[in-house]
Amino acid sequence: MEIAPVFQTFTKFILFYPKLFKKTQKIVIIFMVKNMLWLSIFLIIVIIICLIGIYYAVSFNTLNDLKTKIHEAESIIDESLRNKYDILMRVSNHLKKHMDNNKNYFKEYEKLKDTNMTNFDMDRKLNEGYTLILKMMDDLKLNNDEEINSEIETIKRIDEKLTAAKNYYNKNTSEENAIVRKFPTNIIAKIHGFKIKLFFDGKDMDDEIIDDFKM
Repeated sequence: MEIAPVFQTFTKFILFYPKLFKKTQKIVIIFMVKNMLWLSIFLIIVIIICLIGIYYAVSFNTLNDLKTKIHEAESIIDESLRNKYDILMRVSNHLKKHMDNNKNYFKEYEKLKDTNMTNFDMDRKLNEGYTLILKMMDDLKLNNDEEINSEIETIKRIDEKLTAAKNYYNKNTSEENAIVRKFPTNIIAKIHGFKIKLFFDGKDMDDEIIDDFKM
């Protein structure tokens, strides 16, 4: 075996290796840069999707929480209106016993439970009935009647509860309406069927046309 050719081959490899290493290193760097670019784009897209998902979930949960609170307020209002109606009917029956004529001043109020009236209108009609009862108590000189006064005190407590429930309803309705109106949460609201609600006084947040309830 000749040593010279082997030595020459080894010498060429030693001399050529740094150039090969540099070329290989350059190719690896270029490959990594290109892949890092795509990897960075991919990570950015994933982060954006995650942020959108989190925002969507938070907005949807907020709308659901407000919906639950509004339903809670509606339940309290429903119960309070029913209790107020029952008491007003008891008081009206008591007043009838002291009337000289047989005219039924409370006829239109006695049928309220059988109607499909909204809570807005029911509240207004019951307030009208309450005002009528106070006037008739005065006319019939029954302001000192203990039984009636006890019922009137109960009505006052119910009205306080009603006022608190209305305020709670209006507060949460205002917050929900703001989310339903605002972009981009209005898109989420539309997808899940959330719509603008009226306040308990019958007004929309930006509506100056609908009249307040009139006593």
